[in-house]
Amino acid sequence: MSFKGKRVLVTGADGFIGSHLAETLARQGAQVRAFCMYNSSGSWGWLDTLEPEVKSQLDVVLGDIRDARFVMQSCREMELIFHLAALIAIPYSYQAPESFIDTNVRGTLNVLEAVRQGGCARMVHASTSEVYGTPDTLPITETHPLKGQSPYSASKIAADKLCEAYACSFETPVVVLRPFNTYGPRQSARAVLPSILLQLLGGATEVRLGSLWPRRDFTFVDDTVRGFLQAGSCELQPGEVIQLGTGKAVSIGELFEQICRMLGVKARTVTDPLRLRPKGSEVAELLSNPARARERLGWQPEVSLEEGLRRTVEWIEAHTAGHQLERYYV
Repeated sequence: MSFKGKRVLVTGADGFIGSHLAETLARQGAQVRAFCMYNSSGSWGWLDTLEPEVKSQLDVVLGDIRDARFVMQSCREMELIFHLAALIAIPYSYQAPESFIDTNVRGTLNVLEAVRQGGCARMVHASTSEVYGTPDTLPITETHPLKGQSPYSASKIAADKLCEAYACSFETPVVVLRPFNTYGPRQSARAVLPSILLQLLGGATEVRLGSLWPRRDFTFVDDTVRGFLQAGSCELQPGEVIQLGTGKAVSIGELFEQICRMLGVKARTVTDPLRLRPKGSEVAELLSNPARARERLGWQPEVSLEEGLRRTVEWIEAHTAGHQLERYYV
């Protein structure tokens, strides 16, 4: 798998997974165009924190994924497109569902049109395990029915179905990846795992969390990025759907206890109403069956939850000491 010299676009390159993906591609010698959300300060998001020699290899464009003409221009002459630009904050989706439709659905449509008209060899679309909702059967396979249990998940289902439609209607070379709960350095503090770590590392003895009973399949960001790279280089058919997960799940309560043991601290949880989903919207369990990823991508997770937690703690401690966490909270 070599990306050296390959013209690659990463949308959402300023975010959590996107910044790791863009960085890895640049280090491998790819010609990376990093599509970041326009802002008045000219910030590149997490790309601002990269080493100068890596940043200098990036062709950064600031724009809006909802702008069809700008997306078309950004995709021009690209051989491979990783589409990760999206609104992902589930709590915000209850407050502003229209924004999620505009960004996640129309934005995906804009990229698909650019790929269809521009002749790009491959588009890899980032989906989410949230599209399954509370599953009927476990572990979850790619053929499981989709359930829109939040405005966010509904918007991602619509985006996935657009990819399916373009593959069927126009043979657009798009594949859909569905990562299960990715975690690691650079993840927003609104996510449950960094929220736990930041509170405990800050000395809290009462940690504010939402529901403790849901179970999640946590995948370290390096493994997720490797899955995207494999999807960008393997022989796949238009419209294929592949999920990325470990095949192991823990409850939020169990995760909290494991982190407390790892840090050697004693603490208890208190319910934060702001972190509770509306009744009927909470997803009970997300547990992947990674068989298709092994078969089609030659991919399997390499970083255990214990090792991933250790690496994440080290990163948070290093950046907290340097007071570099401002963008960590977006």
